[in-house]
Amino acid sequence: MVKRLRYCLLAALVIGLVLVPSWVSARVPAGSVPLAYARGDSEIRGVWITNVDSDVLFSRQGLELAVDRLAASNFNTLYPAVWSWGYTLFPSAVATREIGYKQGIYPDLEDQGRNEALEAAQGNRDLLQELVGLARTRNLSVIPWFEFSFMAPANSPLAQRHPDWLTQKRGSSPQAKLYQEGRHTRVWLSPFHPQVQQFILDLVAELMANYDVDGLQLDDHFGLPVEFGYDPYTVALYQREHGGRTPPANPQDPEWMRWRADKISRFLERVFRVVKTHRPNAVISVSPNPARFAYSRYLQDWPRWEQEGYVEELIVQVYRDSLGSFNAVLQEPEIVRARGHIPTAVGILTGLKNAPVPINLISQKVRSARDRGYAGVSFFFYDTLWNAAGETPEARQAAVRSLFPSPRRRASIVSG
Repeated sequence: MVKRLRYCLLAALVIGLVLVPSWVSARVPAGSVPLAYARGDSEIRGVWITNVDSDVLFSRQGLELAVDRLAASNFNTLYPAVWSWGYTLFPSAVATREIGYKQGIYPDLEDQGRNEALEAAQGNRDLLQELVGLARTRNLSVIPWFEFSFMAPANSPLAQRHPDWLTQKRGSSPQAKLYQEGRHTRVWLSPFHPQVQQFILDLVAELMANYDVDGLQLDDHFGLPVEFGYDPYTVALYQREHGGRTPPANPQDPEWMRWRADKISRFLERVFRVVKTHRPNAVISVSPNPARFAYSRYLQDWPRWEQEGYVEELIVQVYRDSLGSFNAVLQEPEIVRARGHIPTAVGILTGLKNAPVPINLISQKVRSARDRGYAGVSFFFYDTLWNAAGETPEARQAAVRSLFPSPRRRASIVSG
């Protein structure tokens, strides 16, 4: 959905899927493959916290109220956005160096540019440090979420300062670099460019070194729209590895797709190693789309990542508007296979700003995930979890609390 369907791309998830090659069994990194995970009375009870259509992150008071509410309702995991809209949501020396701003908490929803007055009012506040401190005293885990990964707003300082980092579709027009997501115009950083890779690795290292977090989560934007990859750097790299041949004109050519997907897989390995260098016990969590959609649309071969041991928690975004279609995804072989040996949970949409989801349907999906042996659920997103048009806040909040009547520890891996 595109996760969070980027707040408006629900339709993209129900269009026809392209069959993909058999998932490649690959080299297993010694000592990193989860052999099993603790089941029993454990359950992932997560929620994504974002700076879009929500003011939770904009003040310590808002954070404290949210954390108290979640703890009282027996949640155990928070997934706060920390890399979104072309900015970090924590003070970052890496971002200052490459973007020119240490952080950007307020998203540019109207593509009008950075709101300097609002940002200045935050002063030296570090919302992530606040959140970690609040969560620790309430037995909540914090796994920061790289919401945008390789994506950025087209008008962002990041895109303007580093035009050579951008990838593109075929063609030479300026439009070839643009990606439309709902009403927002985006660009994509090339996952194959060494400076882009180093930038992401530096952000990850900085985050892991400076914050007492429980992991890192990547989502559907840790990939590349299949039509992209025709920038000069990537074309030259492909030519070097293919005897001078240029990439196929068809972006869905199987070999061209596999080449790009494999490069992204290898970069995930580097991210994994950076995280483990700084925080050996931190969890690598991935929240992608269902497998075939993820590969055919975004070159994300997450079944391979999971098989290779670089994913230690999987939360598949199953943002379906009916229980039948939701249940169908839970029976797909890739997610069923992953469920067998790493904590595999289900991402459930609780509503978008103008698209509420009834609490009864949400509750049915939670029960369905449990009945099928999944390791838990995570809700997108915090604000819509508690409020929806047509339901009283009191009734909805009581229903949410009833989903988790008693505390549970997080499902976790047992490494070999």
